[in-house]
Amino acid sequence: MKNHIISASRLTLVMLVIVGMYLGIVYAGSKVLPTHGNAEIINFKGQKFYANIGQNFTSPKYFHGRPSAVDYNAAGSAGSNKGPSNEEYLQTVQKRIDTLKMMNPEMQNLKVPVELVTASGSGLDPDISPEGAVCQVKRVAKNRNISSEKLEQLIKNQTETSFFGPSKVNVLQLNIALDQLK
Repeated sequence: MKNHIISASRLTLVMLVIVGMYLGIVYAGSKVLPTHGNAEIINFKGQKFYANIGQNFTSPKYFHGRPSAVDYNAAGSAGSNKGPSNEEYLQTVQKRIDTLKMMNPEMQNLKVPVELVTASGSGLDPDISPEGAVCQVKRVAKNRNISSEKLEQLIKNQTETSFFGPSKVNVLQLNIALDQLK
């Protein structure tokens, strides 16, 4: 019995050291990031927005982001946990496709970017692909009376490229830049 307690105590101490080192490495690594591990806060027109949390844009004058499984509530980050064989999930996605094509009639014969009709694992993804933004250009151009070329250039300017992943556009930052266009 005494041997088991000593072994368990040693294992506990070793695990505390390993976990403590891991947490220290993660914390130190976060301080190297541009935001130093904190949220990226944007102040615009007297309001505070978090650029790393998806926002709900519904006006036809703005680019729309990913749907959210948690209604954009950062306190309850989660996905729907419904797989591609779930009938309810398939109906939800089909409704989103129908709504997207109704709001963007020029998309009738185009392939719908998946991020415009499916929620991310967290339900709070703030980014879409450049293709997802370009699909919405005609609607935004019509509602803002801005040329499509100007909006496509704006999307190019707002596109972030990464060595490790696909290019992305932060929808909040894109819409703020859109509001600042003259």
